[in-house]
Amino acid sequence: MTQAADILELIAGDDYEVAVDPPGDGEGYWAGAPSAVFHDHAFHLAYRLRRPVTEGRGYANVVARSEDGVHFDTLATVTSAQFDAASLERPALVPLDGGGWRLYVSCSTPDSKHWWVEAIESDDLTTLADGTRTVVLPGEAGVTAWKDVVVRRSGPDWQMWACRHPLDGGDDEADRMTSVLLTSADGLQWEERSTALAPTAGSWDARGARITSVVRSGTAWEAFYDGRASADENWFERTGLAQGGTPDAFAAVAGPTPAGRTLRYLSFAESLTGTRVYWEASRSDGANELRTAKVPRPESPSQS
Repeated sequence: MTQAADILELIAGDDYEVAVDPPGDGEGYWAGAPSAVFHDHAFHLAYRLRRPVTEGRGYANVVARSEDGVHFDTLATVTSAQFDAASLERPALVPLDGGGWRLYVSCSTPDSKHWWVEAIESDDLTTLADGTRTVVLPGEAGVTAWKDVVVRRSGPDWQMWACRHPLDGGDDEADRMTSVLLTSADGLQWEERSTALAPTAGSWDARGARITSVVRSGTAWEAFYDGRASADENWFERTGLAQGGTPDAFAAVAGPTPAGRTLRYLSFAESLTGTRVYWEASRSDGANELRTAKVPRPESPSQS
């Protein structure tokens, strides 16, 4: 991958393709919150579809497949109705050893600011909607909401960076967010380890810092994250970069992307021919679309 800080410039530019259009035109119609993975010689993408608040909010998580990383065919759809949820947010898609897939789904409790995370898995993506379900992060009503997880496997070990919203300050304070590292031996039973990234007082991410992708670079770790300065910027997050020597403690080092534009939920897929990045971005009409771009390869010393 090119220098991580260059990714911020890439996603803020005009060199992209639209992978998924929003389900409607205008404010409140979103396609985005991607989770991308290259597996079995193809790109696989899970993403969220949303309508305005008065029309059902996040009504579906879609899983799709593509040969080129741009044009996707839908394989499975899970809905907020089947989870008895008021809304769904960002999913996380993970292939399992020996075949099969697991999708982590962020679910909103009706008439509440509480969220929980549930896993659904199946031997084949086309039957995922009828898969086995397990609640993995239940949260606690009035105390904690969990959502928007990033899941990474390293051999037999599982790592998760989850967005935690404290609910003890009431509904007007429930948009605050920090990123927490959890670990697991099976991806279903999780143990909280530490706050991996917290907001920066007085900065553009003072209200919240939500890790959206994690990349290991040699002995260092890099995390792209969404941030906002105030409650008024909820739904209009921008992207920054954080680094750390370990996966449990990151510090902001670059960003954010330009003001006035929603650029969030960055996700990477590493293929045999290079890296492709996916993210959610606002259009001029107020809708959000899911964009993608191929990451340029770093120049070798002889080329620079």
